[in-house]
Amino acid sequence: MAAGRGEFFRSLLEGLERKPAQPNHGRGTAAGPGRGQSIPGRGQSGPGRGQSGPGRGQSGPGRGQSGPGRGQSGPGKRQTGRRQNKKKQPKASLSSVSGKDGRTQREEEDFPQTFPSKENIMERLPCEILTKILSYLDASSLLCISHVSRLFHSLANDDIMWQKIYMSEFGTRTWRPKSVDNAAPKDDPVEVEDRSAGNWKKLYFRTTAGHEMTKWRRELREYSPYTGLPRQTEWVLRNMNVSWELTVTDCLGREITLEQSRAYFFESSVIICWSEGSFPRYYHIHNIQLHGVRKERLKSPEVRKSAWRSLISKLEVKSQCVRLLGKDKLVRLLHLAPGFIIGIWRGQQSVAFIMASLHFHKLVEKSLLGSPACPYYEPEDLPPADNSDPEFGLHGYSLHFVLHNTGTEIMLGHFRQLSFCTDQISRGLLELRVINKNNLSQHRSLSGNIKLPWKTEFLEGSVENCCIITLTLLDEFQKPFWCVSSPIYITMAKNSPSSNYSGEHFVMEYQNAEGKVKMKLVWLKEQKQFFLISLTVYVSVFKVNKRFSRQY
Repeated sequence: MAAGRGEFFRSLLEGLERKPAQPNHGRGTAAGPGRGQSIPGRGQSGPGRGQSGPGRGQSGPGRGQSGPGRGQSGPGKRQTGRRQNKKKQPKASLSSVSGKDGRTQREEEDFPQTFPSKENIMERLPCEILTKILSYLDASSLLCISHVSRLFHSLANDDIMWQKIYMSEFGTRTWRPKSVDNAAPKDDPVEVEDRSAGNWKKLYFRTTAGHEMTKWRRELREYSPYTGLPRQTEWVLRNMNVSWELTVTDCLGREITLEQSRAYFFESSVIICWSEGSFPRYYHIHNIQLHGVRKERLKSPEVRKSAWRSLISKLEVKSQCVRLLGKDKLVRLLHLAPGFIIGIWRGQQSVAFIMASLHFHKLVEKSLLGSPACPYYEPEDLPPADNSDPEFGLHGYSLHFVLHNTGTEIMLGHFRQLSFCTDQISRGLLELRVINKNNLSQHRSLSGNIKLPWKTEFLEGSVENCCIITLTLLDEFQKPFWCVSSPIYITMAKNSPSSNYSGEHFVMEYQNAEGKVKMKLVWLKEQKQFFLISLTVYVSVFKVNKRFSRQY
């Protein structure tokens, strides 16, 4: 039904913007604006060059035969002018006499000319008609159109319209979250005044959010001791029928919406791929928007209902620092922060596929509770300060670390009782040593080669020396403190550090505004595998200060 409402609204808008048919501009008609009988500038009866007009006509004062211009009696030129050989045109009737704009006098009387207005054609309609049009929209479309202008914001907040939407969705139910009812006093005058304006809209969203949140928040209460994340995140996303859509906007403002082709779930992250559909060329892409979409399972396939879209991230491609991850015989992989990969066909500028890596931390809330234009922001939950502990906020950390690709896990590790080194603060970063290169017992081997497989509708391949890093840093209360899920690639170390391994040394680094990860690996030719000999996590001092309200 929502799709039909949207088509009706678009067709009405196109009909209002369609211009009326223009009059014929030929030269041979009686009332046309050309050089025929009723030309306003050169016609016989017009004010121009006609026979009786004041311009170039026969009796006019201009260029006519009796006028002082170029005609027979004119003082300026001879009678053998170029217009002398023209045949005399018959006089036009009053009904065909043209005005200055090429229209007849009768047309001007019946249909006076109206000049186009610079005002939006939709805003020129009466408010009653606009309200009737908006009443055919669903809640999601009505919320989006309220951001167009002040007029649409006022009309889209009509209380009667939202009452009808609420009654159609929930019937006579007046369910509300208990926390909302108990939070405000019963006889608050401000609340009583607020009920008269926008009450049904607020009630609709409170009921929708509260009713849906109780379904999946029960399943997210159990946390994993290793990742610090809810165990049932994948189950909730699948059960709520959540998918992810990509909206690609080119430089001309044209939007292309792509549904996900595949999704690869892991213990603490998910990789989403889009490879089906028509992509614009890479250099024509202006921005990329990632939305979480929940499509309701309807019993009848004939009933259509629009899905709720929640903005997760918006990426401005032109302002991003693009890095080359790697390449194979068919594609080149480009990394756009925070976790996007764009595959481009080699030798061309066309896009083969787009990948996105998302961490599970608050992913359900980001995919369901955001709006189509604004993402969901997690409220800050600061732990209580402990002045009795001089090292409060600097010890007791845990790290869940995974290197993986779209198919397998290359390395998995969980590290406890980590502490920051306050004496080694460099460029505003606190150092957290996880694996020491001098401690052989901490070194880890990587299973398999480091590569990133890719797949399109017809072709597939894999790019060597790049993969996905998923990192979850837990504070001393075992709550997620810093979460990362992003592509990463290997580079050859410039200076081979002194170690107990004789082989080629490599470096893998990741950095954003909140911290940095640095890994050192060595390739052992005899065993044909990588060894991770050093892992260091650097966290921003500002992030630690903000979390624990301490000064260092």
